Amino acid sequence: MSAGSIPTGARTPPSAWYTQPEMHGRDLECILGRSWQYAGAAAALATPGASLQVTIAGQPVVLIHDADAGLRGFYSVCQHRGGPLVFRCDKAAFFQCRYHGWTYNLDGTLRGTPQFDRDETFDADRHSLKPVRLVDWQGMLFVCLDESVAPFHSFVEGVEVLVSPLEVGSKRFHCRETYPVDCNWKVYVDNYLEAYHVPHVHPEYAKTLDFANYREEVYPWWSVQRSGFSGEKGYYAELGEGSELFYFMLWPNTMLNVAAGRLQVNKVVPVAHNRCEVIFDYYYSNASATVVAEDCKVSARIQAEDAEICAAVQKGLESPAYDSGCYSNRRELALAAYHQLIRQAYATGGRAL
Repeated sequence: MSAGSIPTGARTPPSAWYTQPEMHGRDLECILGRSWQYAGAAAALATPGASLQVTIAGQPVVLIHDADAGLRGFYSVCQHRGGPLVFRCDKAAFFQCRYHGWTYNLDGTLRGTPQFDRDETFDADRHSLKPVRLVDWQGMLFVCLDESVAPFHSFVEGVEVLVSPLEVGSKRFHCRETYPVDCNWKVYVDNYLEAYHVPHVHPEYAKTLDFANYREEVYPWWSVQRSGFSGEKGYYAELGEGSELFYFMLWPNTMLNVAAGRLQVNKVVPVAHNRCEVIFDYYYSNASATVVAEDCKVSARIQAEDAEICAAVQKGLESPAYDSGCYSNRRELALAAYHQLIRQAYATGGRAL
C-alpha cells in the first residue's frame, strides 16, 4: 500500500484536463485504449457459441465463446472495407460482415470472400481479424485493446484477498442500467474516489455509514474505501451477512461496490469532453425480488445525486474563477493517487502502463 499521506502542497489537476475538447481523444488513446476495460458479465459467454458485441474505448469489439479454444475477442471490423461483423451460428459458427458478406472463422482467419476475384497478390493472412485480449475474472469480462499492456492480474493483484470471502465470483447478473451525466468522465471518477462529499450530497445514505472508522487503502493500480455500518443496516441486512461495505476503484474507470449478497459494477464511459455515461451492472446472490428492487431504487437515487453534483462541478471547472485546488489529506488520499496515474498516462502516452 502507498504511503498514507499526500505530499505537502500537492495540487489537484488543472481544469483543462476536464474542459478542453481535445482531452476526449487523448483520454481514449492514452488511458482507455491502453488499459483493461470492463465489458460485462461472463455469464453472457457461458455456453459455447455465445457471442457479445461491446464497445471498448470507442472501438467496436465482438466476444465469442469458441467451443474449441474458449473465450476469444476481436475488433468487430471487417478487413475488406471496415464493415461491422455479426456472429452466425446455424450449421457452422463463423463471423460475417454485414456490408459485403465476407466471412471469418472463429480464430479470426479469413474464410470466404463472396463475389470477389482473388488474384496472385491477395494474401488471406493479411486479412485476418484483429484480436483483442479477453479475461474472465470473478465472473466479469475484461478486455484490453493494447498487446503491450501488462496482464490483467498485475492490475488487480491483492483484490482477491478482499473479495474472495464475499464470493463475488458466484453472484449472478441481474440487470444493467445506463445513466447519462453532463460532466467529463474524470469528474465522475474523482467524485467516486472520495467520501468527503457523501454527508453533503447523499445525506440519507451517509446515515448508513460509520464515518468515524471509514478507511481508504491505496495500491499501485487500485484503491478501496471501506465502511462499517453506523447502526441498523436496513435492507443491507437482507442482502446477506456482512459487516462492511467495499468501494473498489480499478484503474482506470471500473468501480466495484460490494456488500454481502450484492455486487454493483460501474463503468464510466467518456462520450465527449463534457459528457459521459455511467453503466451500472447489478449482480446478486440470493436476494429476494423485494430487496433487489429496494437496492436498485436506492442506487438510482444516489446516482441521481451524483449526476447532479458532477454536472455542477463541470460548470465550476469551466469557470475562469477556478483552475486547480488542494487535497484533503484525511479524505482524498485515493483521489490524489489516481491523479498521479493520470499524469503518468499523459506523460507516457499510456505506453508504460
